Amino acid sequence: MSAVANLFKRILSGVWWLFTLTRSVVLNFIFIIFFVSLIVMIASDKDQVKVPEKTALVLNLVGDLVEQKHEINPMDAFLNEALGQEEDDPEILLADVIDVINKARNDDRIELLVLQLQGLRGAGLTKLQDVGKALVDYKSSGKKIIALGDNFSQDQYYLASYADDIWLNPQGFMLLDGYGRYKMYFKSALEKLAIKQHIFRVGTFKSAVEPFLRDDMSAAAKEANKLWLNDLWGQYKHDVATQRGFTIENFDESITDLLDKFSQSNSSFAEYALSNKWVDQLKTRDQMRIELIELVGENSKGDSYSHIGFKDYLAANATTKPFSNKSTNKVAIIVAKGTILNGTQKPGTIGGDSTAKLLRKARMNEQVKAVVLRVDSPGGSAFASEIIRQEVELLKAAGKPVIASMGTYAASGGYWISAPADKIYAAPSTITGSIGIFGMMMTFEDSLSKLGIHTDGVGTTDIAGFGPTQPLTDGMAQLFQLSINKGYQDFITLVAENRNMTLEEVDAIAQGRVWSGAKAKELGLVDELGNLTDAIVAAAELAELKKYDTLLIEKEPSSRNKFIQQMMGKSSKLLALVGVSSSDLMSPSTLDNKPVSQLVGQLQKELAAMNQFNDPQGTYTLCLACSAQ
Repeated sequence: MSAVANLFKRILSGVWWLFTLTRSVVLNFIFIIFFVSLIVMIASDKDQVKVPEKTALVLNLVGDLVEQKHEINPMDAFLNEALGQEEDDPEILLADVIDVINKARNDDRIELLVLQLQGLRGAGLTKLQDVGKALVDYKSSGKKIIALGDNFSQDQYYLASYADDIWLNPQGFMLLDGYGRYKMYFKSALEKLAIKQHIFRVGTFKSAVEPFLRDDMSAAAKEANKLWLNDLWGQYKHDVATQRGFTIENFDESITDLLDKFSQSNSSFAEYALSNKWVDQLKTRDQMRIELIELVGENSKGDSYSHIGFKDYLAANATTKPFSNKSTNKVAIIVAKGTILNGTQKPGTIGGDSTAKLLRKARMNEQVKAVVLRVDSPGGSAFASEIIRQEVELLKAAGKPVIASMGTYAASGGYWISAPADKIYAAPSTITGSIGIFGMMMTFEDSLSKLGIHTDGVGTTDIAGFGPTQPLTDGMAQLFQLSINKGYQDFITLVAENRNMTLEEVDAIAQGRVWSGAKAKELGLVDELGNLTDAIVAAAELAELKKYDTLLIEKEPSSRNKFIQQMMGKSSKLLALVGVSSSDLMSPSTLDNKPVSQLVGQLQKELAAMNQFNDPQGTYTLCLACSAQ
């Protein structure tokens, strides 16, 4: 009896200890929120970041330029900012960059725009062109732009070319090496691991699965990739040459020419850039600082020039939507960015169910008269793509025009969801097409056999027990290939019906082949070349709207995350007030450039697509080749 009593006592003690711990955690969390709220209330009369008079706006961008950010924990974001740490994979919203530039153009306090781009990791030519257009509009106000840096990557230099003056550190580096498409190939590795890959595809140029079938790029893939890469590189050279005032021959694509000019420039990358007229002046950081002080004066501390950084200026200005007016008519904007996956997905990835829900929300909203579907995707699950397409069709059936606006990518599944739109807009540099389909699975019977593990049993049918631990039978392989063939016919039929083409005409430009936006327009795959703004105007015209407002429809954060974002957002402003700011020009933020880290990162990226495959039928409309490096 005593033993039972002791056991009962220990159980009660454990329960009480757990209750006390839970209570302490909850009370501590409430105290932290209360403390933060108290600080916010105390400083409520001065919680706005102040924009100095006669100052420079520093466009100090850190991370990848994106159409839509991936969802992150708001508490993690706040702590990173509070501790001055960068996110592992920081992202910059394209709309924020354009909004800041447009506001600065008409802001009398901003006298100079400084492009400090060393933290900009990547963007895609389409997004760079959108920012470039905003920079041209900014210069039309008569204000000056200066780009400066210790180094310039190719993407960074594209934006820098829009500046009136480009300054490079005398010990700096820049080299315009063009676009390339290089991937890792795993055929030999899979053979060494005794993993059998089973590929089912349609399309001569559907090279998405080549990394698992080959150790090199096929001749057909090289032919197709070279075509659109040359198209993009031609656009890059044209844009930069136009802004810099030299000819497109001023890009040394031959290693012989490069070595000759480099030797004549004291074997210095900075002097080589200067002699090539890529930059205007070579200046040390201190020389840059002194000249900027002469232009806009010193800051309040007297240790640098007067300036405000990108994030602070964004926080100091309430975002207003384009085309804002009092009309109740809305043109809805829905962003479909990332790989298309089955089910519900977080922002930054396209979920068949979650994106369809956003489209359905636009359909049920009586104020929404037209929809712009902004697509920035290389495709993904064929089933999820079809779920989204069906919702686009329902929008049209409800009498609401749909315009597809293609971003950097709108290929394969990205084209599938764009095809039924009333009109398709693409940028000249958009990567699109890749009209094809494939299925892929791997079986591990040989790998397991080497470990002494075998699978055996009985079933009631020829296909019972099918799975990754058993060989794929010829009959099952034939079944899957027939399904893929049907999927391809569905794809080209969808395109033919919506683009007013014959099946033969579509098949001739399909076969998984990738096209630039400019070429896609020639082929009839898109209607117009233009950006998101052009697509919004077109949507309003189709809906016969003279007065309208735009409405961004996106997945709303949970109530918990929304509350934390509000509290942390206000606290972030306080951090700026006490000097925690990211706008220090002369200590530019840089990203990890260690070779080993880059190698590991590339390998993770190459294999990430396999981990994302979740189509219920194992069929994919995905373009893994749709990126230029």
